[in-house]
Amino acid sequence: MPLSVLETVLYAEDLESAQWFYGTVLDLPLISRHPTRQVFFRHGTGVLLIFAPRISASPGTSKMPVPPHGAHGPGHVAFACEDAHTLDQWHARLVTHKIAIERDLTWPNGARSVYVRDPAQNSVEFAERSLWP
Repeated sequence: MPLSVLETVLYAEDLESAQWFYGTVLDLPLISRHPTRQVFFRHGTGVLLIFAPRISASPGTSKMPVPPHGAHGPGHVAFACEDAHTLDQWHARLVTHKIAIERDLTWPNGARSVYVRDPAQNSVEFAERSLWP
């Protein structure tokens, strides 16, 4: 069994808006940015990669022979919050940055999730860690 998820990938045409959302609103540390290809952020022990979808669908270069990849339509990422208080803090931060709350729901096990959309319309969830015991 693998140890953990090392990278999570989302796709966005507008990398500047993606950098604002994940870097400013979510306060993720920027690792690197290529102006037309990608923007990468540190998240705990993993990395959140945001690729321009049309470019990542092409084969990599000889220096970076990455296989083509991509997705169509909105993706999804969920960030774990330690508890209800931390989730409430994220909710407030999102509202302060004028990010519309798409859904705030309580799951059958009592855990709560808050959903928003990033500028590329990817679904971004903030969930109490207890969602997946």
